[in-house]
Amino acid sequence: MKRAYSTVLTIAGSDGSGGAGIQADLKTFAALECYGLSVITALTAQNTLGVSAVYPLAETCVIDQFRAINADISIDAVKIGMLGSAAIIKTVAALLRELKHKPPVILDTVLSSSGGTTFFPQEALPHMMAELFPLATLITPNLPETALLTGMRQPLETQKDIEEAALQLHKTGAASVLVKGGHSESHECRDCLFYDNRFFWFSSKKIITSNSHGTGCTLSSAIAAFMAKGESTDNAVKQAKSYLEEALLAGGDYRLGKGNGPLHHFYRLWK
Repeated sequence: MKRAYSTVLTIAGSDGSGGAGIQADLKTFAALECYGLSVITALTAQNTLGVSAVYPLAETCVIDQFRAINADISIDAVKIGMLGSAAIIKTVAALLRELKHKPPVILDTVLSSSGGTTFFPQEALPHMMAELFPLATLITPNLPETALLTGMRQPLETQKDIEEAALQLHKTGAASVLVKGGHSESHECRDCLFYDNRFFWFSSKKIITSNSHGTGCTLSSAIAAFMAKGESTDNAVKQAKSYLEEALLAGGDYRLGKGNGPLHHFYRLWK
């Protein structure tokens, strides 16, 4: 009897430089022994120095990509990244409801690039929260995104503030919330997970590196990969963070381009 792949579908934008977006997602899935599927929502012109242009795709293009996959292949988990507009948000929400079964959905609330390029108009935020949060198994905002989504004053620094923000986002419909602490001024990276009516804190020493392009994409994709293989949300987050830290450390030994380089997604395989 033939074996079945663990499959993960990413719905996100394309990064031609390979560090983030669809490309980082697919690398992460493959590194963690999952079969990657993709629906592209936008094309970007970018490199290690930043994003120079964004070209959103039409809703019909997104629909056709998704339905072609869903008609043929069983999907074990879904990762959602850059969407770019209220219209695409509504389209993706409708498509998720077409899935034959209800796989875990990990929503990376990508509002801008690490260099500051806006991927998401302010007026589309309520649509994301209303349409996608109730369908998400887990959302993964960083600290600035959390402040924007909750309307809380920045910076969110204390454990009480971060837990309050996570709980507030949970009440908007997301089953679980991971508030990523990488943007804090601390020497530690402290991430707060609200899951199963409990708070889980994950702490690690912050890795200082010039090769951190695609960190958020990689973490959410790694969580999706572990959940596709049956891990609970808390265990998936724990294992994904470990993978991310090792990929960041390994990526520091390489140089690509003139700016913020990528992680090393395949550090376990390359010799």
